[in-house]
Amino acid sequence: MRTLFIYPEFPKTFWSYEKILELVNRKVLLPPLGMVTVAALLPQTWEMKLVDRNVREVTEAEWNWAELVVISGMIVQKADMAAQIAKAKQRGLPVAVGGPFASSTPDAPELQLADFKVLDEGEITLPMFIEAIERGERQGRFSAEGEKPDVTGTPIPRFDLLELDAYDSMSVQFSRGCPFQCEFCDIIVLYGRKPRTKTPDQLVAELQYLYDLGWRRSIFLVDDNFIGNKRNAKLLLPEIKRWQIDHGYPFSFATEASVDLASDEEMMLMMAEARFDSVFLGIETPDEASLETARKLQNTRSSLEESVDRITSYGIRVMAGFIIGFDGEKPGAGDRIVEFVSRTGIPAAMMGMLQALPNTGLWHRLEKEGRLVQEKTDAKGVNQTNLLNFVPTRPIRQIANEYVDAFCRLYEPNAYIDRVTHYYLKMGQPRWQQYVKAAAFGKASLPSWTDVRALLIVIWRQGLKRDTRGRFWRSLFTIARRNPNNLEQFLVTLAHNEHFQEYRGVVTREIQDQLAALPPEPPEGSRETTRELQPA
Repeated sequence: MRTLFIYPEFPKTFWSYEKILELVNRKVLLPPLGMVTVAALLPQTWEMKLVDRNVREVTEAEWNWAELVVISGMIVQKADMAAQIAKAKQRGLPVAVGGPFASSTPDAPELQLADFKVLDEGEITLPMFIEAIERGERQGRFSAEGEKPDVTGTPIPRFDLLELDAYDSMSVQFSRGCPFQCEFCDIIVLYGRKPRTKTPDQLVAELQYLYDLGWRRSIFLVDDNFIGNKRNAKLLLPEIKRWQIDHGYPFSFATEASVDLASDEEMMLMMAEARFDSVFLGIETPDEASLETARKLQNTRSSLEESVDRITSYGIRVMAGFIIGFDGEKPGAGDRIVEFVSRTGIPAAMMGMLQALPNTGLWHRLEKEGRLVQEKTDAKGVNQTNLLNFVPTRPIRQIANEYVDAFCRLYEPNAYIDRVTHYYLKMGQPRWQQYVKAAAFGKASLPSWTDVRALLIVIWRQGLKRDTRGRFWRSLFTIARRNPNNLEQFLVTLAHNEHFQEYRGVVTREIQDQLAALPPEPPEGSRETTRELQPA
């Protein structure tokens, strides 16, 4: 079976990093891990090709070669999913769809032309699909019906199908699921509250395969909460450290974790020694009342500011997500987020307006209250350019204007340099370097011309051309003098604002356009209805 995998195009997002990727001659930040995992779960006698439309277009030769088209994606990719399904059907090709969007909203109009809907986790539903294909069936819908697979049997993803040079980082997965019950999160809906993990041997085998394919850059563990199963994470980390030492530490790692990471000194040390350079935390808001409303109680048990500082002290850079628009939220939430980010110095602070995702606790509650402004099949997903998709408890324009103002202030170039400098002055030393053999460290390759060129462009733009020039050089010399071991990472983090500076304009324009399409604000004190908040 000649199988063509197509990964749909993403819209511009906080993480799309186009301007940064241009500097280092890459196309995309991360590859479609789900698709190469599906490829590994299908019969290996099938011929397979994969096209990531964020990298390039599908060629006519590839369309003509295919006997089956497989498409997967997230909610924010649904427009291009629909377009690619239509192109395949115009050519008379059978189409199978799966992934988060199909699993959460299988009856969405974008998916109506698909012949097969392979829902939930592939370890369970792909065998059903394969059997249907072998029986000669031409359509079907396959669901796990709440069953969750044991991922210790999941094979090594088919990383060889990827155009590796196109990606800035690689993706691997250790666990699925999260033990918490945040009202707005769809992870527990899709993958459950009992984190299931691979074995250390499985994960290390994936690292070895990537190494053998020639990969030498960063790796993102895409777990939604890497420490969801702390016991198993602590069994894995020493094995990663041992592998890294044996191979001269070729990879740096990033992942996502809950804030309670900061209370586990052993875990932070193990991560730092395995060369985890960064971690994404879902902080959401410094407002404790909003955290309680969202059932994110794990963020109320200790000081969020102190938690960020403790993780940072281990040489692990904190990235964080923030949300505005919670029920009962008081005016000024945007200001409070900016103040928190400025105090902690968190460089990459992703911010967005709250979205009710299909089948989450938030979705069901708002549906009962009659406050949703879209059908489940119309969900747009989480993106920084989307208005709230429900009737909030304070005026939507107030929330949106606070959001745009806060986002723009966070990534104002001079403010960003000040924040990043403040952060790296308290960044701990890279603890993994002590384990690099002297010989291997001495033989480290020189920077590539691509890296040197990128550095020169950043110096030209931020250190000479713009009004940031004074701050840039003062900050550079400050970090070089006071934290030289983190100077390279400091410069990389400064370069990230090449993307954020442009993305501020994208957020502003798209939010303002959506606000302009809304009907006039109802008089204060009147009851806003679902219909009144729908776009004109």
